Amino acid sequence: MRDMARAILHADMDAFFAAVEQHDDPSLRGKPLVVGGEAPRGVVAAASYEARVYGIHSAMPMIRAQQRCPELVRLSPRMARYAEVSRQVFAIFRSYSPLVEGLSLDEAFIDCSASGRLHGSAEEIAKEIKRRVREELSLVVSIGVGPNKMVAKIASDLDKPDGLLVVCADEMLAFLHPLPARRLFGVGKVTERKLAALGIRTVGELAAYPRQTLLSRLGKRVGAHLHDLARGVDDRPVVPDAPPKSLGAEDTFTRDIDDDQELRQIVRRQAELVGERLRARELAAKVVVLKAKSGDHRVKTRRKRLQRPTSDGVVLARAAITLLPSARRALGGAALRLTGVTASELSAHETPKQLSFDEAQHAQGDALARTLDAIAGRFGAAALQRGVQSGDNLLRRRDGRASGGPGEENETCQGGEPRIVALDED
Repeated sequence: MRDMARAILHADMDAFFAAVEQHDDPSLRGKPLVVGGEAPRGVVAAASYEARVYGIHSAMPMIRAQQRCPELVRLSPRMARYAEVSRQVFAIFRSYSPLVEGLSLDEAFIDCSASGRLHGSAEEIAKEIKRRVREELSLVVSIGVGPNKMVAKIASDLDKPDGLLVVCADEMLAFLHPLPARRLFGVGKVTERKLAALGIRTVGELAAYPRQTLLSRLGKRVGAHLHDLARGVDDRPVVPDAPPKSLGAEDTFTRDIDDDQELRQIVRRQAELVGERLRARELAAKVVVLKAKSGDHRVKTRRKRLQRPTSDGVVLARAAITLLPSARRALGGAALRLTGVTASELSAHETPKQLSFDEAQHAQGDALARTLDAIAGRFGAAALQRGVQSGDNLLRRRDGRASGGPGEENETCQGGEPRIVALDED
């Protein structure tokens, strides 16, 4: 490959959630598999390539996926495990450049512009990353290499699975211009229809279109943005990961739920999942937000500020559950079709050097939660589950996968699985 002044990699793990499940359970290899919530309201968060043969894809309603493939294996998401593997993947990425911008658990931009002396060309780095991911983690990653983020992302999208596509700066326009305009970032269905009305269907036609006319038809900001992209102009830097502003989990239920105890169980499970996600990122939250949606789609939210930042799902759950009565009253006591728990005002997780009695209890809860994460990562999310008996929290060993999994009775609720806000798309 010829040298690039700027060399950007877009690395995208192939069918990540499903691939982790097939790695951890070899009996699932070669089978059509999805990770996601229960039908009828659940959606596919990730689909193995065996499932994609049937036209199954991320964000598809689970009931439709099961109709397309009756022998489909559905697994509940194990976010703690995916986060653990993601950290291993990103450690490989960062061994070649400090400039790694994570887009999700399984996707990142890597700026290798200054890595040539140590690690070779961008193409050589991409090949080495692919080799290490395969040999060290038994997983597959597709990588696009280009002179900017846009080209690298399009390149990785076009060569999956297990792909490596390199686009040099002097080849960029020849690569971009034959592509449909919808390949550009910011061109959705509505914009695609607007461009088609102007006779624009390819990136090349968009690049050749008079700029001022385009701005007058699409608006100055959108028109200028798309015209620049069509000419290969994308100066966005690769920005090393900044902590997210919030993390959350929510369920859309298979039926509207009116029972307070059942709703509390669901909210508790959601809060504990949020705690897992916080600990996976080494973050703590100061504010808990509860979201409730009624059967007629009215939405109310309630917030509670904690005494100190925490990643302990028990503390988050207690706060969220106290907000439930107020949210339900605001909805007139209506049955709920959705609840969600979000943690906000996030900061790096730190334990104070001198702890008060209450702070020591919080710290012990955080430490216990991290120990449980380690057990769940090794043995599965259901190796330890929190039971409720007369208001006391008990830890109980149970075989099998997370509640609601195939061939298993759901012991927590009939509300389905926590929705994955960012789907495992590739």
